[in-house]
Amino acid sequence: MAQNTRTVPAGTPTNVTQKHAKGGIGESTLRPDGTLKVTGEFAYSSDMWHEDMLWGQTLRSTVAHAEIVSIDISEALAMPGVYSILTYDDLPAEMKNYGLEIQDTPVLANGRVRHHGEPVALVAADHPETARRAAAKIKIDYRELPLVTDEASALAEGAPLIHEGRDDHHIGHVPHPNIVHRQPIIRGDVAEARKRADVIVEGEYVFGMQDQAFLGPESGLAVPSEDGGVDLYVATQWLHSDLKQIAPVLGLPEEKVRMTLSGVGGAFGGREDISMQIHACLLALATNKPVKIVYNRFESFFGHVHRHPAKLHYEHGATKDGKLTHMKCRIVLDGGAYASASPAVVGNASSLSVGPYVIEDVDIEAIALYTNNPPCGAMRGFGAVQACFAYEAQMDKLAAKLGMDPVEFRQLNAMEMGTIMPTGQVVDSPAPVAELLRRVKARPLPPERQWETAGEGADVRALPGGLSNTTHGEGVVRGVGYAVGIKNVGFSEGFDDHSTARVRLEVINGEPVAMVHTAMAEVGQGGVTVHAQIARTELGVTQVTLHPADTQVGSAGSTSASRQTYMTGGAVKNTCEHVREALLEMGRRKNGSYHPAWAHAELLLEGGKVVTDGGEVLADIADILEGEAIDLELEFRHRPTVPFDLVTGQGDGHVQYTFAAHRAVVEVDTELGLVKVVELATAQDVGKALNMLSVVGQIQGGTIQGLGVAIMEEIIVDPKTAKVRNPSFTDYLIPTILDTPTIPVDVLELADPNAPYGLRGMGEAPTLSSTPAVLAAIRQATGLELNKTPIRPEALTGTL
Repeated sequence: MAQNTRTVPAGTPTNVTQKHAKGGIGESTLRPDGTLKVTGEFAYSSDMWHEDMLWGQTLRSTVAHAEIVSIDISEALAMPGVYSILTYDDLPAEMKNYGLEIQDTPVLANGRVRHHGEPVALVAADHPETARRAAAKIKIDYRELPLVTDEASALAEGAPLIHEGRDDHHIGHVPHPNIVHRQPIIRGDVAEARKRADVIVEGEYVFGMQDQAFLGPESGLAVPSEDGGVDLYVATQWLHSDLKQIAPVLGLPEEKVRMTLSGVGGAFGGREDISMQIHACLLALATNKPVKIVYNRFESFFGHVHRHPAKLHYEHGATKDGKLTHMKCRIVLDGGAYASASPAVVGNASSLSVGPYVIEDVDIEAIALYTNNPPCGAMRGFGAVQACFAYEAQMDKLAAKLGMDPVEFRQLNAMEMGTIMPTGQVVDSPAPVAELLRRVKARPLPPERQWETAGEGADVRALPGGLSNTTHGEGVVRGVGYAVGIKNVGFSEGFDDHSTARVRLEVINGEPVAMVHTAMAEVGQGGVTVHAQIARTELGVTQVTLHPADTQVGSAGSTSASRQTYMTGGAVKNTCEHVREALLEMGRRKNGSYHPAWAHAELLLEGGKVVTDGGEVLADIADILEGEAIDLELEFRHRPTVPFDLVTGQGDGHVQYTFAAHRAVVEVDTELGLVKVVELATAQDVGKALNMLSVVGQIQGGTIQGLGVAIMEEIIVDPKTAKVRNPSFTDYLIPTILDTPTIPVDVLELADPNAPYGLRGMGEAPTLSSTPAVLAAIRQATGLELNKTPIRPEALTGTL
């Protein structure tokens, strides 16, 4: 292979070294990037810079479904400063599509656009404003086609097919080509169980489309190299998945596409798919110059997938003493124009649709549709969020109909270790559902009418409407609601889920130093902190260097599915254990004849020394290594899973389950329809908290995202045009610090014997139950049914 000489761009990640006297597992060590971030010195991907670089711009479709009759780039190409304009016809390789599982997404539209904002052309220019103006001068003639926007139009006789001639592996078991994937789950006999029910409740629920709303927009820098390849510096969630999609459409072998993770400003699933990665590389190779692409906020709304909106129909039955008899549900997810992660989301939604409850007889169906709406894919909670919203509303309806306390009703039916899931899988680790509910209920309630301060009138910040000063307490009613949820951890259904870690132990300046190298995407979850803690714990060193994440080491999988601490943390632990054993074997060879403990005692690495389990020091690690280094790269896998049966849904499809419960306290102005969430108390089992500070931060962050779903966040898609109506933070509202309630956190540590350190993936679970808890509290305050998210003021005032 040709020698690759490259200039490293400004803002490139460098090794991060942490030196702590302790800082091992279980301690709340600080993030190595924390100070840089709060002082504004951290380099995000949008800060990348390269001498002589160009700026890329994407031209996107202005309609949702249309034939491209013609594209005229002549006027744009003639503009001074424009270096290149690319359309579908300029793509260099035979492969012109990409996708996480199904390669159905075109790099650039090929004669047809399938959703509003689909990429059609690319521009490279010497200034971002020049690139933007050039893109605006490209003339495209569209002939609009009939729209598919919902289940009725997708499955109607003669409906337009979003993807004609499908040949993916799901097409053989779906009843219509506009269904991406279908997963039934059948267990027991619902018809017979229904006869035993003394009460039956049904509900229709609608879940809105949510955006990940990460603050750092999509961005990256592609630099062409002398060997004909490209170096890509990018903010992503999964370097190796990107690589496998990028290289074929560039017509390059994977070893010529070198990827390095740049600073990531949030993700939440929205960076698991390709956005600007391929486009930047194409422009860099076409111009032979570095090309930087940075989306603005408007474009970011079109540049990544969103959370699937859903319609859910549920039926539950229960005996008069409160035992659940059966559950029947149908979940319809809108996957939008391209598949993305829809098949896996269907698997999660169906397999977790029963919630953390014991129900022996179930009839479940989940489908994802192809439509002309914006593509939807991964987002924190991944199918389980939509289901939790519906089944928890059902639990409240059943409890009310039976005249039971809603928490006690849930506890009566709560699953536990040994419960059999609807898929037939046995829950073989702690499942403290009843205890989590007990803990949130036992917390003292916050004082009522907190806005009333002696002698000062109303503190409007504590009122519904806040600083808008819309109410002073008249018509304000308190409500309290509860919810609990279940989420899987890791990739499921037979996916070869693994992670790789390279660990090097050597002596630098007389001190043993561990270098940890993985391809894990640090998106804010704190993996870089935990990896150093694991290395200190396993190798007994104080100094750990973290190598920048890139594709020069094996895959770490995606930073999603609450899996990275389990998987890449597990990989670091596994590799460190092998490095430790190699070091001890080296010590036995060199020093074994001097002390019998080398042969017979259990040896540990602590404080830079080899010690016996009784504390006797045998040698310094530095003296054993001398001038040598131990350098290992190993893979780690969790126990295998299997695909769900396509007829019955049976199978051990998941690796691990995680649980969280919430109690929401709200104040509602029933006249104006305004809501103030006063408190969101939560309890969660994390198995083992490797870093309690990070754990609490993740739980609180996930809780706030769930609050946003409940009362604020929704991408509005015009049902007549399938166009996004609110692609900005002016119109798409997210919670701020003023909307954030008190979030007391109760952490349980019930070890999972199958997981590294007994830990349990925990980043997504709090996003599930916070939403239905808030809605339950609003229902209690208002007496309204409220079966749609988010709750808007007009739904509370009856002015829809």
